[in-house]
Amino acid sequence: MTPGPLGNGSMSSTFLLSGIPGLEHMHIWISLPLCLLYLVSILGNCTILFIIKTEPSLHEPMYLFLSMLALTDLGLSLCTLPTVLGIFWVGARDIDHDACFTQLFFIHCLSFLESSVLLSMAFDRFVAICCPLHYASILTHTVIGRIGLASLGRSVALIFPLPFMLKRFPYCGSLVLSHSYCLHQEVMKLACADIKANSIYGMFVIVSTVGVDSLLILLSYTLILRTVLSIASRAERLKALNTCVSHICAVLLFYTPMIGLSVIHRFGKQAPHLVQVVMGFVYLLIPPVMNPIVYSVKTKQIRDRVTHAFCN
Repeated sequence: MTPGPLGNGSMSSTFLLSGIPGLEHMHIWISLPLCLLYLVSILGNCTILFIIKTEPSLHEPMYLFLSMLALTDLGLSLCTLPTVLGIFWVGARDIDHDACFTQLFFIHCLSFLESSVLLSMAFDRFVAICCPLHYASILTHTVIGRIGLASLGRSVALIFPLPFMLKRFPYCGSLVLSHSYCLHQEVMKLACADIKANSIYGMFVIVSTVGVDSLLILLSYTLILRTVLSIASRAERLKALNTCVSHICAVLLFYTPMIGLSVIHRFGKQAPHLVQVVMGFVYLLIPPVMNPIVYSVKTKQIRDRVTHAFCN
């Protein structure tokens, strides 16, 4: 049974997730395109992982980083799938506090891990274009493994305190979340306590991950562009830049909705609820769906293997 809004003196052990406000009667139909997006995301990223794993010629730094990106996107899709489909299929809005805190841990951890992977991929392109003779000696499999572990370690270390910081709060009033999944910036607003420490720490995490990563990615491409412009041949310049197109698309697909959603949550209190919901789906669904498509279309080696796999 779904509990209703609680009075200020009452406590609840569950939160209420939300679908699309005003369109509850159409949730079963809205679930069809959502299911398709999840299916494309899961199959697309699994295909990328399978092709890279089974094709020895793709065991190179660029594709190993791409496999990290695909694995992260797959994790993000699987994190939100149960609660999203639960709401749109059977109207299961209740989520226990511990389950909510666990979900937001994985969502934020994987999101910031994706930011780290995108930075690693930018470094890969920088080395490939600016130091081509030293590419193989700099980005060895050992170095790539250490980069992956460092990225994972940073994400886990920064996000690990959040569930415990939220767990210490009492929650009362109307415990309705705006999305079909849990996010730290939303859950903390439902606490009947001073959330200043959570707000400051949340901002610190964003600045130290997304903020730093985006600046370093920008710096990498500034150096790449300077190197490319120094190449005499126009054909060689275009060839060098073309190797960056897929990564630039992945960066834009990830950072644009993330920044948009963060701005809405922190400063867009007057924004319609529907805008928050749509931005939430764009933030967590579009990058995992589009990244495999972008890399399959723009990267010849991946495209050839995908075509070969499906044609045979």
